Formats: sequence, C-alpha cells, structure tokens
Amino acid sequence: MKKIVVKIGSSIIAPSGKLDARLVERLVSDIIVTEKSGHKIILVSSGAIACGAHKVGVSKKPHDAHSLMALASIGQIILMDAYSDAFRKYDRVCAQILLTWDDFDNRKRFLNARATIQKLLSMNIIPVINENDAVSSDEIKFGDNDRLSALVADLVGADTAIILSDVEGLMDKGKVVTCVPKVSSKIFSLVNAKQNAFTSGGMYTKLQAANTATNSGANVIIASGNQENIITRLASGVVIGTTFLAAKNVQKARKRWIAFSKKTKGKIYIDDGAKEAILHKGRSLLGVGIIKIEGEFKKKDAVEVRDKEGTIIGCGLVNYTCEELRNGQGKKFEKEIIHRDNFAKKDECQ
Repeated sequence: MKKIVVKIGSSIIAPSGKLDARLVERLVSDIIVTEKSGHKIILVSSGAIACGAHKVGVSKKPHDAHSLMALASIGQIILMDAYSDAFRKYDRVCAQILLTWDDFDNRKRFLNARATIQKLLSMNIIPVINENDAVSSDEIKFGDNDRLSALVADLVGADTAIILSDVEGLMDKGKVVTCVPKVSSKIFSLVNAKQNAFTSGGMYTKLQAANTATNSGANVIIASGNQENIITRLASGVVIGTTFLAAKNVQKARKRWIAFSKKTKGKIYIDDGAKEAILHKGRSLLGVGIIKIEGEFKKKDAVEVRDKEGTIIGCGLVNYTCEELRNGQGKKFEKEIIHRDNFAKKDECQ
C-alpha cells in the first residue's frame, strides 16, 4: 500500500489568520476517499500559531519567540479539535504527533518516531504531524512545515509528498512548470518571494523540501489546496501543479539520515588528496588530509566537509571532538576522522 505525505499550509487552512473549518472538513473527506483507493495518508499540518493568534485577538505575527510559543500552544488544541471532529464524522480517529528537529537528529528518537507512525497506520489511524513550536524556538524562527514534510516523507518511506499551498505550483514566465526532473540552481532561480502574516518559507522552502524528498525516493507535487478533491485526483495520476520526479539513485537509509536529518555542527576543510580519496575512491577521511577546523562539535556530531576553496563536498559523523582534532592536527589518529559509511556526498547533503 502506497504512502502519501500531505502537507497543508497556513495560507490554506487558516487564511487571514482564521481557521477555515469547511476547508478542514473538505480536506478530511478528500483523505478518506483517497485511502479507500489503496493509499495511506500522513498529514503534516500548519496552522497552530494562526489559530492561537485568532483565539486571543492577535492580528499580526509577533517577532519574539516566546509569544510565538504561547500562540502555538493555544492554537494546537484548536487545530487538533477541528481535525478530530472532522474525522469523527467518518468514524475515524486521528493522532497528534509533535516533532522537533531533535527528533530527527537523534537516531533512536528518529527510529521511535518512525515506529510510532507505522503503528498508527497499521491501526488505520491518521497521523497529524506538526512542529512542536510551543517548546522549540529554533523551529519557530528557522523551521517550516515544508521541510518537516520532506523529512517525514523520508522517515516513513513515502512514495509521494504533496505540498498544498495557495499557489498553483512553480511558475515560469506566468505558466506552471508541470514537471521538474531534478531540482537545480536554475529551478531555484524561478522563486518569487511571497509571504503573508502567518506563513513561513514560501516557494524557496518548498523547493528545498522537494530536493530533500526526491533524493529520498519520493515524487513531490506542489499544488493549490483550494481545488476540490485535490488529493484524490493527484493520487489517481491527474497532472495538477508541479511534479518533481524522485531521484533514480537513492542512498541507503542511514546515509539519508545523515544527509537530511542530522544538523551539522561545524566544518572540516580538507586538501585535494583527501577530497579525491573520499569522493572518488570510497575512502574514509583521515587526519592527515585536514587543513582547518571550524565550529564546536562533539564526537558523533555531523559536520560539513569542505575542500580547500570552501566548497561543500559532503557531510559526515565525526569520531573526534573539535578540540581533539585541533590539538592533533597534522598528526595521525588511531581511527578515521569520518568513516566512509558515515559520509554523505554533497548531492545528499542539501
């Protein structure tokens, strides 16, 4: 049975900062019909901050993190009540899952999250996922549910990720780009910045999400959430919006976790010999190839690996702390700095 991650943006579910209850009911009905055709749906929903702001009469999105946290904690209840009521009409149950980047960064928590979602799906329960904005200032300030939906698609091994927004898709000279074989710098150049009071990211973060999810093996579709039966139609193969094709060569799950889910904590610059060895000969990174260390990191943290010109060539898990590497620079280490099994090349490290 194919799995589809559906992300619904604040601009759709809470236009002008107020939750659209009819839209929620229409979305839920669409999900129910899609599941009957042989799909499992994982919903990633924005809207908590907008719901909280409307509840307490805040008309503009605050700038300070703690106000945003407070609004999220108020609004998350309202958001989940709306979903729960809508699913109840079909004798279905939904479950709330709140995640932060730490849940992806930590391998054990990553696997626990995957197991929980898989169990819910086996129980015929719809997971409704959101960022845990009430406790994570980093997620509020820098996070967005486009990125979260891509990470969830990788987490559950989704076949498709659908990003529903208030745009028809990626535009080029006033027309929708229907198919993108690969997310490239040329594709990113088509972005037209747009943002309203309670949304974050825009098309740029959607393209970042598409890059992550396609490199995880999922097709990604960006389409308007204002269309009737949009999920059912997309699931049945109707061409709507912009489709980003899944990469043909997908890395192993652990390397994808390193590439997409681990937060990089520092930088290691290497010489040409080390670059050739790890990129083209499948070797591990050794201490003799290190030119410079930047940032603060601990053992098993993820770091960027850059060549001597500063270009990122990949990322990997280090076997030493930054202090140990600085103190031992130019010397031999007992173990490799980054084992080849714990290194992901640049294309997997966007």
